Amino acid sequence: MAASSACWFEMAQSSCDLCVRDGGEPIVRKDKLRIVRVDDAAFPAFYRVIWNTHVCELSDLATSDRQACIEAVVTVERVLRAQLRPTKINLASLGNMVPHLHWHVIARFEWDSHFPHPVWGVAQRAVDPSPRSRLPVTLDGLDLAIRSAFD
Repeated sequence: MAASSACWFEMAQSSCDLCVRDGGEPIVRKDKLRIVRVDDAAFPAFYRVIWNTHVCELSDLATSDRQACIEAVVTVERVLRAQLRPTKINLASLGNMVPHLHWHVIARFEWDSHFPHPVWGVAQRAVDPSPRSRLPVTLDGLDLAIRSAFD
């Protein structure tokens, strides 16, 4: 592991939510990272790339591990773009609430409730029919495409 500074909020592995829980519906499980789908009705194409070992920042990883992490994020992004043709892909690695290295990869559409604002902001509109029904593929199909990209 690369040299690291202390997290603003150190968490013991036993109390870190992403150390003790999957963090979403497991889609891909690798030795060093996992991909999960977040259960969010407003944003059904919301995935997380989660580093399995408890580290706080991308710079805490060795160069080869950083590259593997970013490649996983890019792979999920490419699948979402190919399968959904979204207006935009949002990438975020905040860690303010859970200081465990993870990336949010979220397909965004001009019709979504918050667009063009962040998914964590104030809704701009109601969405009807449901966001899930607006996707051109099922979530099972999307999950399968992501799994296939990692095989």
